[in-house]
Amino acid sequence: MKRFRIFATCDIGREALQRLSGRGYDVETYDKPDPPPKSMILLKVASGIDALITTLRDPIDEEVFKAGARTLKVVGQDAVGFDNIDRAAANRYRIPFTHTPDVLTEATAEFALFMLGCVSRRLYPSERIVRQKEWKTWHPYLPFLGDEVSGRTVAVIGLGRIGKAFALKCAALDMDILCHSRRQDREFVASAQRLLDVKFNLGLSRRRPLIQPASLEEALRGADYVSLHLPLSSETHHLINEASLRLMKPTAYLINTSRGAVIEEQALYRALKTGTIAGAALDVFEKEPLPEDSPLRDPELEERLRLFHHFASAGRRTRLSPDPSTGMAGRCVQGVIDVLEGNYGGNPAHMPYVVNKEAFLQDLNG
Repeated sequence: MKRFRIFATCDIGREALQRLSGRGYDVETYDKPDPPPKSMILLKVASGIDALITTLRDPIDEEVFKAGARTLKVVGQDAVGFDNIDRAAANRYRIPFTHTPDVLTEATAEFALFMLGCVSRRLYPSERIVRQKEWKTWHPYLPFLGDEVSGRTVAVIGLGRIGKAFALKCAALDMDILCHSRRQDREFVASAQRLLDVKFNLGLSRRRPLIQPASLEEALRGADYVSLHLPLSSETHHLINEASLRLMKPTAYLINTSRGAVIEEQALYRALKTGTIAGAALDVFEKEPLPEDSPLRDPELEERLRLFHHFASAGRRTRLSPDPSTGMAGRCVQGVIDVLEGNYGGNPAHMPYVVNKEAFLQDLNG
């Protein structure tokens, strides 16, 4: 077997990377916490590496694919999203790139639910007054109250794997669920309603919750919580803007674990400052890390706005497991192995983790 050369822009998980070295690959890892400069990536690619392992923080554009035109065989992305990869350029140079779908579904969905509870029940303000020694006595409603989640209405915007998993977790709290998606999955909605009905009929719920499809306007107007589970595209860029925020209840909360640019951050800032909505919890931002001068850092919003560091999928097993059925690292490495070793008949169009299959479909027809 050829001794393939791999450059990883980040230590995605030592056990997973050892799967490559254990197969006789030469693996070089950039071991600093910050991303390598693009000049280094270009240098490594131009040196003749066979595979490049990347993360969302690495710009993989025309320049990178051109540098690897003769030798680069695959880009393995350690993430579900691939906004950082120029798909058109990858196709022009016929270089497949992979991602890690599905393994982070449950971790991301449960974190979205925890974010929702955190901002609604005001967990951070409660802990803050204890740590800062401001808690003096018990009182029925002072210094503040949170909002209960059980039995309320949640809008799930985007009904892919994560959106569905999130909806089912909300069902456990007997929430009414409004589902909005470009392609409404009525089979899922019907199945979820049967689950809710069984709970009610068995006496495990005090009320019969409902799950139903909704237009975006209906979902925004009717929900106490709006949770975003959308890919970033020209259609979803700034989907949540000043106009859509005005549709929400003044008592509603916005949750985002999808992509930062789905929300127009300046509009969200104004909505929070003016009380258009009650609060928000964000794990992703238009620019990451969150800039020091971002208006979202306004101390006046601290009580009602939770900010996290793109953390939703950051469970140990989900991020680091070398098992491709369980971990992002394992799935990333498996995608690289599939391409380099010619699995699935050697055509990337057949490989489960390759994103740009369209570039290789012509090969199926000879």
